[in-house]
Amino acid sequence: MIKLIYADNAATTQLSQDALEAMLPFFKAEYGNASEPYSFARSAKKALLFARKMIAQCINALPEEIYFTSGGTESDNWALKGTMFVYGDNRKLITSQIEHHAVLNSAKSIEKMGYPVVYLPVDAEGVVQSDTLERYITNRTKLVSVMLSNNEIGTVQPIKELAEIAHTYGALFHTDAVQAVGHVCIDVKELGVDMLSASAHKFNGPKGIGFLYIKKGTEIAPYSDGGAQESGKRAGTENIALIVGMATALHENNLTIRDNEVHLLKMERTLLRHLDEAGIDYIRNGSKNRIPGTLSLSFRGYEGEMLLHRLDLKGICVSTGSACDSENTRISHVLQAIGLEEEYALGTIRISLGRLNTTAEVIAIADAIISIIK
Repeated sequence: MIKLIYADNAATTQLSQDALEAMLPFFKAEYGNASEPYSFARSAKKALLFARKMIAQCINALPEEIYFTSGGTESDNWALKGTMFVYGDNRKLITSQIEHHAVLNSAKSIEKMGYPVVYLPVDAEGVVQSDTLERYITNRTKLVSVMLSNNEIGTVQPIKELAEIAHTYGALFHTDAVQAVGHVCIDVKELGVDMLSASAHKFNGPKGIGFLYIKKGTEIAPYSDGGAQESGKRAGTENIALIVGMATALHENNLTIRDNEVHLLKMERTLLRHLDEAGIDYIRNGSKNRIPGTLSLSFRGYEGEMLLHRLDLKGICVSTGSACDSENTRISHVLQAIGLEEEYALGTIRISLGRLNTTAEVIAIADAIISIIK
């Protein structure tokens, strides 16, 4: 029987055992509705307050600045549409060409409704340069949205600099931090962002839950109308079990971020060294400042889809790019934006390692790639 090697952690991660155990009581015994005033609901209400406080502490926010959502996609949609539509004017949205489709498709919807949208180009490493934003931003810009780290190539953006420019022109700043939260230290005050999106299943939490950080005083339209949950901005009974699981997983990852980073960088070096020693012709995409463990590798003269399926037959799970765009086999919008040559771009796979991967596994991944190509 082939042993599974999972190396697609940018798509989703294995649920933490601590998170699972923290969730279990709220699926069965503690099933009360946190919005009810009677004593049976107190456990759920207390857990909700504690989870919100724990998540806020992890990113240096206030508890009342954390709004629970169904995940990164909802958070991105809410941040963009809720901000652009709240005033009813026709000011501009600026985003980048390499955003996740949750942002890009939200921007397209906003554009169809008559709002001007600018898609910023990036350099060959996938970085939005500050002077690029300076060229396009004006006093008629309402919102700038640039992701903290790219889901395909791992590039980390200069968010603090970009947010400062946005604020100089009176615009709000949102960052999609889905690939970064739980993997690098994040301080929303230091970054200077007004909104930040996160999704639990990217940091060993459960699927179907995330959060949107909204800085106190930021004007944003409610995501849904109904009850008074989430300070009246997102109606609907809270899923206490998933919220507790998310908070537990994030706290756990935050405690070990430095150790995880050292471990992941060591595994990256091991994998790449094996490819280099075998004389494999490849390019690693992205900047030197990347999320640890994310490797976008392009092999000249090969097809990424072929490599993915051949590795799958060996029990190795990787991606050709974003899991959210897995049905689309053409060159991704990210690789097009960085200007990667087609002979390399067609042969791109994404290997995203996690804290549970071992050195033996990355050696097996490298050996498998070498055997397929040679």
